Amino acid sequence: MPLHLEQVDWMPSPPLAPEDGPLDIGHLRRMTLGDAGLEAQVLAMFLAQTDSLSVALAGLPADACVLAHRLKGSARAIGAFRLADAAGQLEAAILHRGDPAAPLVDLTEAVAQARSAIAEILRRDANPKA
Repeated sequence: MPLHLEQVDWMPSPPLAPEDGPLDIGHLRRMTLGDAGLEAQVLAMFLAQTDSLSVALAGLPADACVLAHRLKGSARAIGAFRLADAAGQLEAAILHRGDPAAPLVDLTEAVAQARSAIAEILRRDANPKA
């Protein structure tokens, strides 16, 4: 029986080593298919989500593991890999009944860095000549 091969164009994978910085812009652009309007919408939604999730996580509620996991996935989707790693560390600490204090501090710092970078991108895109 002959083998039928067909070429399939795949979306590139995220880099193994993310760009230096809180947000991998190349990854974000690939995930939004280069659509600047979609990119801005996704970033604005992410800002709102990180605001509510980080406030909730600060109190380490019973569902903190689920919230950290949600934040980890969202962060990876937009290229905020440092934030995703910090959320993953908090998730692991909670799952393994470790001390979540240090991972929570790291997560708080990563959220602040990512939010600052996103705010700058949105500000720059809103005022391209500024």
